Amino acid sequence: MADRLGHKQTAAMFTLMVLARDVSNPELETIVGFTLTGNERRELNELGYVVSEMSGRAFHHQLTESGWAWCGAELGAKTPPPQSRSTLISGLYILLGGFDDYLRRQNLRLADLFTPTVELTTEDIESSIRTAYRKLARSPRDWVGLVDLRPMLGGASAHAVDAVLKELSRTGKVRLIPESDRKALTAADHKAAVRVGGEDNHLLSIEAP
Repeated sequence: MADRLGHKQTAAMFTLMVLARDVSNPELETIVGFTLTGNERRELNELGYVVSEMSGRAFHHQLTESGWAWCGAELGAKTPPPQSRSTLISGLYILLGGFDDYLRRQNLRLADLFTPTVELTTEDIESSIRTAYRKLARSPRDWVGLVDLRPMLGGASAHAVDAVLKELSRTGKVRLIPESDRKALTAADHKAAVRVGGEDNHLLSIEAP
């Protein structure tokens, strides 16, 4: 049996397995509500399950071949690690065990099911932003919340969308501003904001979408 990991490390491993690509800490936080840092990251790196590299201000993580093998073994464990047991997690491991049985019957590997998401091009993302804006805006130059726009952008990662929004803002194709009423901001608004010039921006306007 492979090394049993803690609850958070196991969740991170399974998330990286499903996404099957390089995943940054900000994206992990968006998807599962936590980042892979500190001793938990270092332990996975030392075990050889995850490769973590600093890009910009954030770590980016990806499973190694050994990491994929660990995930396969963990699926077939049927029971969770002792420190992670609860009614819900025990039930989840029964489900994962059934999934492992199916893979074995069909002679399939995890990599046959989980393949990297095709990254959208900059042009694809810009087109999606403009399409979403037209659906949300009541008129040209109307202000639209990024919290409403982001869920309409399909499979584009938050990191990729941020990069496109910053470039569109730099070239004057869109305008980004902070919400003036800070008390009205929700946790979702803060998460959806894009940081430009040291300031979080929550609203988007396009003159000719």
